[in-house]
Amino acid sequence: MQRYIVKRLLTTLPLLVGITLLTFLIMQITPGNPMQTMIDPRISTADLARAQENMGLNDPMIVQYFRWLGEIVSGNLGYTIKTGQSVAQMILDRLPATLLLTVTAFVFSFVVGVPLGVYSATRKYTKRDYGLTVFSFIGISVPSFFFGVALIYLFAVKLNWFPTSGLATINLQGSGWDILVDKAKHLVLPALVMALPNLAVIMRFTRSSMIEVLTNDYIRTAKAKGLSERAVKYRHALRNAIIPVITLFGLSIPTLFGGAYITETIFNWPGMGSLGIQSITSREYPVIMGLNLFTSLLVLFGNLIADILYAVADPKIRLSK
Repeated sequence: MQRYIVKRLLTTLPLLVGITLLTFLIMQITPGNPMQTMIDPRISTADLARAQENMGLNDPMIVQYFRWLGEIVSGNLGYTIKTGQSVAQMILDRLPATLLLTVTAFVFSFVVGVPLGVYSATRKYTKRDYGLTVFSFIGISVPSFFFGVALIYLFAVKLNWFPTSGLATINLQGSGWDILVDKAKHLVLPALVMALPNLAVIMRFTRSSMIEVLTNDYIRTAKAKGLSERAVKYRHALRNAIIPVITLFGLSIPTLFGGAYITETIFNWPGMGSLGIQSITSREYPVIMGLNLFTSLLVLFGNLIADILYAVADPKIRLSK
């Protein structure tokens, strides 16, 4: 196992270099440049050209890329063009809020999606199965921005059960428990919006895999031996059915972080997603590239965890080979 992990980490290095190159090239071919958002009507063309020269925007692409790559190796993701803030510090300031939202949505989607998939598979072609199928199709099909606005209108505006936006109530007075409850209320709606599409996909994958496993001979043998229905479903069938679902573990991470851009904007959540939208609007290329690189690291780490979970779920898989 250790040998496999070290091997995967080594193969990740050239992949990261490729990600940095692709990210940089995309930013370079994007129309416009950051200076266009800073142009003062009173500034002269000469002053504008001088500012671009001082920022290194006129250097050849290859020079700009290796300068940025050198900064990354030294632990510096660069500085914002408008304010000169550290990109790494901006991301770290926003990271806790995004992790709170994405981890909550991630855990909820798997904790709820897998049991619902098993329930649907063991009641194949019943009304409950059809109902869960319709629910999953809705979850996959409905855009997150529409679902988010609908939840805000119903549960925040009409019923007044949850806040409409933000991470917490400003200047809230109360005990530590009151603050915790307040943050939980702010978390519910955006976490549901992020979790629903992932939950629906996990449920469908689990159902399909479970139905296939339940037709195998060893399941019939387990039933013939007199094992309980619960033992057959969860000890024998689910362990083998869960292997294809583990693939979604790694795939869910980029999906959730990508969805955070929309969800955090809708709910005014102070995380990396809303920072990304602001950076795109203001053409803060250093921030966009830093966010993309940081998210890529999380995705690669998630895929590594998924590969390790394969061996945990099925000891026949030898990762060391």
